[in-house]
Amino acid sequence: MADATKGVETQITDRPGGHILTNIHVWSPDGKWLVYDTRSDPAGEKFDGSTIEVVNVETREVREVFRSQNGAHCGGVTFSPKDNRVVFIAGPEDPTEDWQYGPWHRQGAVVDIDRPQVATPLDARDITPPFTPGALRGGSHVHVFDGDGAWVSFTYEDHVLATLDGALKAAPPKRAHDANQRNVGISVPGRPVRVSPDHPRNHDGSTFSVLVTRTVNEPRPGSDDISKAFEDAWIGTRGYVRPDGTRQRRAIAFQGNVRTKKGETIAEVFVVDIPEDVTQAGDAPLAGTATTRPAPPRGVRQRRLTHTAERTYPGIQGPRHWLRSAPDGARIAFLMRDDAGIVQIWTVSPNGGEPQQLTHNSFDVASAFSWSPDGESIAYVADNSVFISGTKTGDAVRLTPRAEDATAPRPEACVFSPDGRRIAYVRPAPRDGATFNQIFVVTSR
Repeated sequence: MADATKGVETQITDRPGGHILTNIHVWSPDGKWLVYDTRSDPAGEKFDGSTIEVVNVETREVREVFRSQNGAHCGGVTFSPKDNRVVFIAGPEDPTEDWQYGPWHRQGAVVDIDRPQVATPLDARDITPPFTPGALRGGSHVHVFDGDGAWVSFTYEDHVLATLDGALKAAPPKRAHDANQRNVGISVPGRPVRVSPDHPRNHDGSTFSVLVTRTVNEPRPGSDDISKAFEDAWIGTRGYVRPDGTRQRRAIAFQGNVRTKKGETIAEVFVVDIPEDVTQAGDAPLAGTATTRPAPPRGVRQRRLTHTAERTYPGIQGPRHWLRSAPDGARIAFLMRDDAGIVQIWTVSPNGGEPQQLTHNSFDVASAFSWSPDGESIAYVADNSVFISGTKTGDAVRLTPRAEDATAPRPEACVFSPDGRRIAYVRPAPRDGATFNQIFVVTSR
C-alpha cells in the first residue's frame, strides 16, 4: 500500500444541515449531479429529512427535487443509471398514532429531477383482504434501479404480519402465523396496480411489486433456511453467466440470516435468480394471506453461496454494508473478518465456490463500498481515509489524507462516478460554529 495520498479532494456542499448519500447510484448518469437527502443526524438513522436535493459537482448549484408534505419525511434516494429519475423512500403523510413512519409504513416514490415535486408512487399497497397481486402489504426501503434503469429492488416488511406479531400473547415459536421478517422484493414497470380504496392507507402503484426471497419463522440449525433477507444488490449490469455459458438475465445477491448447527445466527451470502415473468404465482399466493407472508413468483430460485460457520470469525462481518456485484456479474463482494480478525473485502462467484479474500489491509474496512464501472477497483473507507483496491491484486491506495475521528469519512457511502474518475462520500465539516455532514468528492485516477 502506498503511503502518499493519490487523490484530489473537493468539498461539494457547504450549507448548514444534513447531507446523506445512499450507498449506491448517487450520481446522475452524466456524472454532473449528486443526489442526497437531508436527514439531520450523522448516520441518517433518524428519518426526519423533508427534502430530496441534487447538487452540481462543477457549479455547486443546488436544486430541490422533492419536498414532503403533511407531516411526511423522505430519504434514501438513488438515481436511475439511464435517465434523470430518482427513487426514494416516502414516509406516511398525516401520520397517526397507529400509522407512524416505520419499516412496514413506507413506500417508494419516483421523481424526474427535470420535473421536480411531481412524485409517482412506485409500489401499490393493499392491507385489506383479499390482497391484490402486485401490491405490497407493508413498507419498502432502499430502492435501487437495475442496470437497465427499469426494474427496482427493495427490502420489505409486512404491516399485516407485524400487526399480528404485536397482538401475539403466546411465545413467538408458538405463533400460528408467519412472522413479519425483512425480505427482498422487486418492482417491475409496465403493469400498474390498482387497489380497492377500502382502507385509508391503501394506494395504487405504477409497478407490479413482488417479494423474491423466502424466509421461515424458525430456521433449522445447519440448514439453508433464513429468517431475514437484507442488504441486497443487483448482480451485474446484465446479470451473470452460468457455468453452462447461458446468461441469467436478472438476479439479486443478498445477506441471509441462517442458524448454525451450534444455534448461532450469522449472515451468509445468498443469491436469487429471477425469471422474466414475475406475475405468475408459485407454490403460494404472490400477495400472501391473512396469516402468511407474500410468496415469490413461479421460477424464482434462491441459493446459498457461502458456508462460513466453521471459520474463526464466521459470517459476514464489519460495518453495515450492502453486497455489491462486479459490473460483469462474475463476482459478488462482501465484508468478512480474516483469521486475524481484520475486516476485509471478499468476493464469491454467483455460481458458488470458495470465497476469495481481496484486501489484505492491516486495518478494518470501515464502510459500505462500490465497484468502479470498469470493474477494476473497489472504493471504501478505512483508517479514516478513502481507499481504492484493485480487484485483480487487492493492492490498496489511500486517496485522501488520514483525518481525525471527528472529521473522518462516514461509513454509509463511498460511490464511484459513472466514468470511474471520482468517488463521492460524506464527512463532517465545520460551518458557522457547528459541524454538519457534507458531501465530498475525490479523484480516483
